[in-house]
Amino acid sequence: QVQLVESGGGLVQAGGSLRLSCAASGRAFSSYAMGWFRQAPGKEREFVAAIGWGGGSTTDYAVSVKGRFTISRDNAKNTVYLQMNSLKTEDTADYHCEATRTYAIAIVRSGYDYWGQGTQVTVSS
Repeated sequence: QVQLVESGGGLVQAGGSLRLSCAASGRAFSSYAMGWFRQAPGKEREFVAAIGWGGGSTTDYAVSVKGRFTISRDNAKNTVYLQMNSLKTEDTADYHCEATRTYAIAIVRSGYDYWGQGTQVTVSS
């Protein structure tokens, strides 16, 4: 089992950057594929980015963030990151990280077994 704690959210102007972190407790962090999802008020949670287990050489992104966001992992620190550049007002949401050992990488919520409480990102115009 793994516990996830997100941090790094905040208020930023459009065009700015933020880096989210997700710290995982428990053992064998490298055996988990990780993902970031977000949920805006009144909307369903949607996929943002995913990184495969192991060294994290496999990544995938939602079309809406590709080229602006980068997911990475540091297995020595049990942490996954989401670097967000060129932020837009539509990126405003509560961001959650999720973990799975079932799949090498997953882009749908049903593929994940664990998730954190989330961190709020607000992008102002």
